[in-house]
Amino acid sequence: MLTDLSSVSHIYIACGRTDLRKSIDGLAAIVQENFKMNPFQRTLFLFSGRRKDRLKALLWEEDGFVLLYKRLENGRLQWPASAGEIRALSTQQFRWLMEGLAVDQPKAVKKIAVTACV
Repeated sequence: MLTDLSSVSHIYIACGRTDLRKSIDGLAAIVQENFKMNPFQRTLFLFSGRRKDRLKALLWEEDGFVLLYKRLENGRLQWPASAGEIRALSTQQFRWLMEGLAVDQPKAVKKIAVTACV
């Protein structure tokens, strides 16, 4: 599931710490109340706790929520620390995060917006 993102329209990461004792309803309430977003869309929301060695992912499917929990056996996630902020991730940034890298890679080649020359 965490590697097949073909059915997901957007990916958002809740920066900073989240109380991972929260269940589906608690995480959906954070999405609605704190971030003013709709949790009932094909969007993957990512949350991590204080230790940054585990994450929860919340995804709405057509008939209910999917709650995923991942605990790393070694290492920590490179989780953005801006508390209370939600941030959109590209699929590449999501892959970097799942591979233990930071979502902002300073040496990654940045895409350039091309303007038409007349």
